[in-house]
Amino acid sequence: MGVRDRFLAVFVAVLWGCNFLAIHYLLGHFPPLFAGALRFLVIAIPTVLFIPRPKVKARWLIGFGLGFGTGQFAFLFIAMRIGMPTGLASLVLQASAPFTVVLGSAFLRERLSARQVTGIVLAVGGMAVIAWHQAEHAALLPVALTLLAALSWGIGNVCARQARPENGLHFTLWMSVVPPIPMLLLSLIFEGPGAQWQSFATLGTANGWTGLGGLAYVVLAGTLVGGGIWTTLMRRNPAATVAPFSLLVPVVGMTASFLLLGERQSLTEILAGVVIVGGVLLGSLPRRQRSAAAVSDEVAVSSS
Repeated sequence: MGVRDRFLAVFVAVLWGCNFLAIHYLLGHFPPLFAGALRFLVIAIPTVLFIPRPKVKARWLIGFGLGFGTGQFAFLFIAMRIGMPTGLASLVLQASAPFTVVLGSAFLRERLSARQVTGIVLAVGGMAVIAWHQAEHAALLPVALTLLAALSWGIGNVCARQARPENGLHFTLWMSVVPPIPMLLLSLIFEGPGAQWQSFATLGTANGWTGLGGLAYVVLAGTLVGGGIWTTLMRRNPAATVAPFSLLVPVVGMTASFLLLGERQSLTEILAGVVIVGGVLLGSLPRRQRSAAAVSDEVAVSSS
Protein backbone atom coordinates (compact mmCIF):
# COMPACT_ATOMS: atom_id res chain seq x y z
CA MET A 1 0.00 0.00 0.00
CA GLY A 2 1.63 3.21 -1.20
CA VAL A 3 2.04 6.44 0.77
CA ARG A 4 -0.73 8.18 -1.17
CA ASP A 5 -3.21 5.39 -0.49
CA ARG A 6 -2.29 5.34 3.20
CA PHE A 7 -2.92 9.07 3.35
CA LEU A 8 -6.28 8.60 1.62
CA ALA A 9 -7.24 5.82 4.06
CA VAL A 10 -6.49 8.09 7.03
CA PHE A 11 -8.41 10.91 5.30
CA VAL A 12 -11.49 8.68 4.98
CA ALA A 13 -11.23 7.70 8.66
CA VAL A 14 -11.19 11.41 9.56
CA LEU A 15 -14.22 12.06 7.33
CA TRP A 16 -16.14 9.19 8.90
CA GLY A 17 -15.11 10.11 12.45
CA CYS A 18 -16.33 13.68 11.93
CA ASN A 19 -19.51 12.23 10.44
CA PHE A 20 -20.76 11.64 13.99
CA LEU A 21 -20.37 15.35 14.71
CA ALA A 22 -22.42 16.12 11.61
CA ILE A 23 -25.11 13.70 12.80
CA HIS A 24 -25.12 15.50 16.16
CA TYR A 25 -25.86 18.82 14.45
CA LEU A 26 -28.35 17.21 12.05
CA LEU A 27 -30.33 15.76 14.97
CA GLY A 28 -30.25 19.12 16.71
CA HIS A 29 -32.86 20.31 14.22
CA PHE A 30 -34.57 17.36 12.51
CA PRO A 31 -36.47 14.52 14.26
CA PRO A 32 -34.26 11.39 14.15
CA LEU A 33 -36.40 9.14 11.92
CA PHE A 34 -37.21 12.02 9.58
CA ALA A 35 -33.51 12.93 9.46
CA GLY A 36 -32.69 9.35 8.44
CA ALA A 37 -35.29 9.46 5.66
CA LEU A 38 -33.88 12.75 4.34
CA ARG A 39 -30.32 11.44 4.55
CA PHE A 40 -31.13 8.61 2.13
CA LEU A 41 -33.70 10.43 0.00
CA VAL A 42 -31.13 13.03 -1.03
CA ILE A 43 -28.90 10.22 -2.33
CA ALA A 44 -31.67 8.01 -3.74
CA ILE A 45 -33.11 10.52 -6.23
CA PRO A 46 -29.92 11.15 -8.27
CA THR A 47 -28.97 7.48 -7.92
CA VAL A 48 -32.16 6.29 -9.64
CA LEU A 49 -31.73 8.91 -12.37
CA PHE A 50 -28.03 8.52 -13.17
CA ILE A 51 -26.56 5.32 -11.70
CA PRO A 52 -27.20 1.94 -13.38
CA ARG A 53 -28.80 -0.62 -11.10
CA PRO A 54 -26.29 -3.25 -9.94
CA LYS A 55 -26.85 -6.76 -11.25
CA VAL A 56 -27.66 -8.43 -7.94
CA LYS A 57 -30.71 -10.25 -6.63
CA ALA A 58 -33.35 -7.84 -5.35
CA ARG A 59 -33.70 -9.61 -2.00
CA TRP A 60 -30.05 -8.98 -1.11
CA LEU A 61 -30.22 -5.35 -2.18
CA ILE A 62 -33.39 -4.85 -0.11
CA GLY A 63 -31.89 -6.75 2.81
CA PHE A 64 -28.78 -4.57 2.70
CA GLY A 65 -30.94 -1.44 2.54
CA LEU A 66 -33.12 -2.50 5.48
CA GLY A 67 -30.18 -3.64 7.61
CA PHE A 68 -27.38 -1.21 6.82
CA GLY A 69 -29.70 1.69 6.02
CA THR A 70 -33.03 1.58 7.82
CA GLY A 71 -32.15 -0.41 10.93
CA GLN A 72 -28.70 0.99 11.57
CA PHE A 73 -29.54 4.67 11.17
CA ALA A 74 -32.98 4.51 12.78
CA PHE A 75 -31.52 3.01 15.96
CA LEU A 76 -28.36 5.16 15.86
CA PHE A 77 -30.18 8.45 15.29
CA ILE A 78 -32.74 7.75 18.03
CA ALA A 79 -29.95 6.72 20.42
CA MET A 80 -28.00 9.92 19.78
CA ARG A 81 -31.15 12.01 20.06
CA ILE A 82 -32.03 10.62 23.50
CA GLY A 83 -28.58 10.96 24.99
CA MET A 84 -25.95 8.67 23.46
CA PRO A 85 -22.69 10.69 23.54
CA THR A 86 -21.39 11.40 20.04
CA GLY A 87 -17.89 10.04 20.62
CA LEU A 88 -19.12 6.96 22.44
CA ALA A 89 -21.55 6.23 19.58
CA SER A 90 -18.65 6.13 17.11
CA LEU A 91 -16.97 3.55 19.36
CA VAL A 92 -19.91 1.28 20.23
CA LEU A 93 -20.93 1.10 16.57
CA GLN A 94 -17.69 -0.83 15.98
CA ALA A 95 -19.62 -3.79 17.41
CA SER A 96 -20.84 -4.30 13.83
CA ALA A 97 -17.59 -6.16 13.08
CA PRO A 98 -17.97 -8.99 15.66
CA PHE A 99 -21.71 -9.10 14.90
CA THR A 100 -20.87 -9.64 11.22
CA VAL A 101 -18.46 -12.47 12.05
CA VAL A 102 -21.01 -14.23 14.29
CA LEU A 103 -23.85 -13.82 11.76
CA GLY A 104 -21.61 -15.07 8.97
CA SER A 105 -20.80 -18.15 11.01
CA ALA A 106 -24.45 -18.78 11.91
CA PHE A 107 -26.09 -18.21 8.52
CA LEU A 108 -23.31 -18.58 5.94
CA ARG A 109 -21.49 -21.42 7.71
CA GLU A 110 -18.22 -19.50 7.71
CA ARG A 111 -15.73 -21.07 10.11
CA LEU A 112 -14.45 -19.05 13.04
CA SER A 113 -10.76 -19.17 13.89
CA ALA A 114 -9.52 -19.15 17.47
CA ARG A 115 -8.20 -15.64 16.86
CA GLN A 116 -11.64 -14.42 15.72
CA VAL A 117 -13.34 -15.97 18.74
CA THR A 118 -10.81 -14.28 21.03
CA GLY A 119 -11.39 -10.94 19.32
CA ILE A 120 -15.16 -11.29 19.64
CA VAL A 121 -14.89 -12.14 23.34
CA LEU A 122 -12.68 -9.10 23.94
CA ALA A 123 -14.99 -6.77 22.00
CA VAL A 124 -18.12 -8.08 23.74
CA GLY A 125 -16.40 -7.75 27.12
CA GLY A 126 -15.49 -4.12 26.40
CA MET A 127 -19.06 -3.33 25.33
CA ALA A 128 -20.41 -5.00 28.45
CA VAL A 129 -18.21 -2.77 30.60
CA ILE A 130 -19.46 0.34 28.80
CA ALA A 131 -23.09 -0.80 29.15
CA TRP A 132 -22.59 -1.48 32.88
CA HIS A 133 -20.92 1.90 33.37
CA GLN A 134 -23.71 3.71 31.51
CA ALA A 135 -26.38 1.79 33.42
CA GLU A 136 -24.99 3.26 36.64
CA HIS A 137 -25.86 6.69 35.20
CA ALA A 138 -29.34 5.65 33.96
CA ALA A 139 -28.18 5.81 30.31
CA LEU A 140 -28.39 2.15 29.31
CA LEU A 141 -31.14 2.59 26.68
CA PRO A 142 -29.02 4.71 24.27
CA VAL A 143 -26.21 2.14 24.47
CA ALA A 144 -28.66 -0.70 23.79
CA LEU A 145 -30.08 1.15 20.77
CA THR A 146 -26.57 1.77 19.43
CA LEU A 147 -25.81 -1.94 19.78
CA LEU A 148 -29.00 -2.67 17.83
CA ALA A 149 -27.71 -0.28 15.17
CA ALA A 150 -24.45 -2.25 15.05
CA LEU A 151 -26.40 -5.52 14.78
CA SER A 152 -28.44 -4.09 11.90
CA TRP A 153 -25.19 -3.10 10.18
CA GLY A 154 -23.97 -6.68 10.63
CA ILE A 155 -27.18 -8.03 9.06
CA GLY A 156 -26.64 -5.67 6.14
CA ASN A 157 -23.07 -6.93 5.76
CA VAL A 158 -24.29 -10.52 5.49
CA CYS A 159 -26.73 -9.48 2.74
CA ALA A 160 -23.92 -7.65 0.94
CA ARG A 161 -21.78 -10.78 1.25
CA GLN A 162 -24.49 -12.81 -0.46
CA ALA A 163 -25.10 -10.18 -3.15
CA ARG A 164 -21.45 -10.12 -4.29
CA PRO A 165 -21.80 -6.89 -6.30
CA GLU A 166 -19.34 -6.14 -9.09
CA ASN A 167 -19.33 -2.43 -8.26
CA GLY A 168 -19.43 -1.82 -4.50
CA LEU A 169 -20.09 1.92 -4.79
CA HIS A 170 -23.07 1.48 -7.14
CA PHE A 171 -24.44 -1.19 -4.82
CA THR A 172 -24.12 1.14 -1.81
CA LEU A 173 -25.76 4.02 -3.68
CA TRP A 174 -28.69 1.86 -4.79
CA MET A 175 -29.08 0.66 -1.22
CA SER A 176 -30.15 4.25 -0.47
CA VAL A 177 -33.33 3.70 -2.49
CA VAL A 178 -34.67 1.28 0.14
CA PRO A 179 -34.69 3.23 3.49
CA PRO A 180 -36.63 6.46 2.66
CA ILE A 181 -40.14 4.94 2.51
CA PRO A 182 -39.98 2.80 5.70
CA MET A 183 -38.24 5.61 7.60
CA LEU A 184 -40.81 8.18 6.45
CA LEU A 185 -43.61 5.85 7.56
CA LEU A 186 -41.97 5.29 10.94
CA SER A 187 -41.48 9.04 11.28
CA LEU A 188 -45.15 9.71 10.53
CA ILE A 189 -46.22 7.13 13.13
CA PHE A 190 -43.84 8.01 15.97
CA GLU A 191 -42.89 11.64 15.31
CA GLY A 192 -45.94 12.93 13.48
CA PRO A 193 -46.32 15.26 10.49
CA GLY A 194 -46.26 18.25 12.84
CA ALA A 195 -42.64 17.61 13.83
CA GLN A 196 -41.68 17.12 10.18
CA TRP A 197 -43.34 20.36 9.11
CA GLN A 198 -41.84 22.26 12.03
CA SER A 199 -38.33 21.21 10.97
CA PHE A 200 -38.96 22.57 7.47
CA ALA A 201 -40.69 25.74 8.65
CA THR A 202 -37.70 26.71 10.81
CA LEU A 203 -34.95 26.04 8.25
CA GLY A 204 -34.23 29.76 8.07
CA THR A 205 -33.11 29.89 11.70
CA ALA A 206 -29.52 29.44 12.88
CA ASN A 207 -30.40 25.98 14.17
CA GLY A 208 -31.96 25.13 10.81
CA TRP A 209 -28.84 26.14 8.88
CA THR A 210 -26.72 24.05 11.26
CA GLY A 211 -28.98 21.05 10.66
CA LEU A 212 -28.73 21.50 6.89
CA GLY A 213 -24.96 21.74 7.19
CA GLY A 214 -24.92 18.46 9.09
CA LEU A 215 -27.12 16.84 6.43
CA ALA A 216 -24.86 18.12 3.64
CA TYR A 217 -21.76 16.75 5.37
CA VAL A 218 -23.33 13.32 5.97
CA VAL A 219 -24.41 13.03 2.33
CA LEU A 220 -21.46 14.61 0.52
CA ALA A 221 -18.41 14.04 2.72
CA GLY A 222 -19.47 10.96 4.70
CA THR A 223 -21.21 9.01 1.92
CA LEU A 224 -20.11 10.14 -1.54
CA VAL A 225 -16.52 11.28 -0.93
CA GLY A 226 -15.67 8.85 1.88
CA GLY A 227 -17.47 5.90 0.32
CA GLY A 228 -16.03 6.58 -3.12
CA ILE A 229 -12.42 6.79 -1.89
CA TRP A 230 -12.82 3.74 0.34
CA THR A 231 -14.24 1.65 -2.49
CA THR A 232 -11.33 2.68 -4.71
CA LEU A 233 -8.80 1.76 -2.01
CA MET A 234 -10.43 -1.64 -1.48
CA ARG A 235 -10.30 -2.29 -5.23
CA ARG A 236 -6.58 -1.57 -5.73
CA ASN A 237 -5.17 -2.80 -2.39
CA PRO A 238 -5.55 -6.00 -0.34
CA ALA A 239 -8.64 -5.66 1.85
CA ALA A 240 -6.66 -6.91 4.85
CA THR A 241 -4.39 -3.88 4.44
CA VAL A 242 -7.15 -1.30 4.04
CA ALA A 243 -9.73 -2.54 6.58
CA PRO A 244 -7.76 -1.80 9.80
CA PHE A 245 -7.75 1.93 8.96
CA SER A 246 -11.49 1.97 9.81
CA LEU A 247 -10.47 1.46 13.45
CA LEU A 248 -9.28 5.08 13.41
CA VAL A 249 -12.91 6.22 13.08
CA PRO A 250 -13.80 6.02 16.82
CA VAL A 251 -10.46 7.63 17.69
CA VAL A 252 -11.33 10.60 15.47
CA GLY A 253 -14.95 10.62 16.63
CA MET A 254 -14.11 10.66 20.33
CA THR A 255 -11.35 13.25 19.86
CA ALA A 256 -13.57 15.56 17.81
CA SER A 257 -16.44 15.29 20.26
CA PHE A 258 -14.05 16.12 23.10
CA LEU A 259 -12.64 19.18 21.31
CA LEU A 260 -15.85 20.58 19.79
CA LEU A 261 -18.65 19.31 22.04
CA GLY A 262 -16.83 19.12 25.36
CA GLU A 263 -17.68 15.43 25.82
CA ARG A 264 -15.48 13.65 28.33
CA GLN A 265 -15.38 9.89 28.62
CA SER A 266 -14.43 8.29 31.91
CA LEU A 267 -11.22 6.29 32.25
CA THR A 268 -13.33 3.12 32.42
CA GLU A 269 -14.96 3.90 29.07
CA ILE A 270 -11.62 4.77 27.46
CA LEU A 271 -10.00 1.54 28.62
CA ALA A 272 -13.06 -0.46 27.51
CA GLY A 273 -12.83 1.31 24.15
CA VAL A 274 -9.21 0.23 23.76
CA VAL A 275 -10.29 -3.36 24.48
CA ILE A 276 -13.11 -3.12 21.89
CA VAL A 277 -10.85 -1.73 19.16
CA GLY A 278 -8.20 -4.31 19.99
CA GLY A 279 -10.77 -7.10 19.84
CA VAL A 280 -12.13 -5.89 16.50
CA LEU A 281 -8.60 -5.67 15.08
CA LEU A 282 -7.70 -9.12 16.37
CA GLY A 283 -10.89 -10.60 14.97
CA SER A 284 -10.29 -9.04 11.54
CA LEU A 285 -6.77 -10.43 11.11
CA PRO A 286 -6.67 -13.23 8.53
CA ARG A 287 -5.69 -16.82 9.16
CA ARG A 288 -2.11 -17.41 8.10
CA GLN A 289 -2.88 -20.61 6.26
CA ARG A 290 -5.71 -19.20 4.15
CA SER A 291 -5.29 -17.97 0.59
CA ALA A 292 -5.00 -14.27 -0.13
CA ALA A 293 -8.28 -14.29 -2.05
CA ALA A 294 -10.19 -15.86 0.83
CA VAL A 295 -8.67 -13.45 3.32
CA SER A 296 -9.56 -10.43 1.17
CA ASP A 297 -13.16 -11.63 0.82
CA GLU A 298 -13.54 -12.28 4.56
CA VAL A 299 -12.14 -8.98 5.78
CA ALA A 300 -14.07 -6.95 3.20
CA VAL A 301 -17.35 -8.29 4.58
CA SER A 302 -16.46 -7.97 8.26
CA SER A 303 -15.52 -4.31 7.90
CA SER A 304 -17.63 -3.15 4.93
